[in-house]
Amino acid sequence: MSDFDIWLKRVMKMFEEMDKMFEEALREPTFIEGEKKIYGPYYYGFSVTIGPDGVPRIKEWGNIRPGPVKPVIKDSIEPFTDVFDEGDYYRVIIDMPGVDKKDIHVEATEDRLIVSTTGERKYYKEVHFKEKVNPESAKAQYRNGVLTITIEKKEKGKKRKGVQIKIE
Repeated sequence: MSDFDIWLKRVMKMFEEMDKMFEEALREPTFIEGEKKIYGPYYYGFSVTIGPDGVPRIKEWGNIRPGPVKPVIKDSIEPFTDVFDEGDYYRVIIDMPGVDKKDIHVEATEDRLIVSTTGERKYYKEVHFKEKVNPESAKAQYRNGVLTITIEKKEKGKKRKGVQIKIE
């Protein structure tokens, strides 16, 4: 059996397990509001990318996650998010369809970004940065369901000083 066959078998098993999770989740209410039971909506997605070190990275998003016994369903949706290191600043792109601009709340600190929404669709995402950023420099725009945030690094433009090493 080749490496690809083993990988394919694992992926197929993962999809079968997700199908079972969704079937179980759809049978039970997300929460009970008074006497009225409310079901869904349920969102789940993932992306697989290969990092610069050749190691695959899996990112999940949505409001449903595998739990120890049954799926864990949250009230807010974790949106699909991409973070790009552009040298002097970070560019954060978050998919949040179905919300009004006035319902989006963005808060920045030196090491993270918190995005949440109010209203009918609730989203929540925390983005942690590898380097400290300048929160006052953050700029955001929301168009066609996509929130784009740029935020400058604190140590922008500084290059690490190298030392020449003599070979004996």
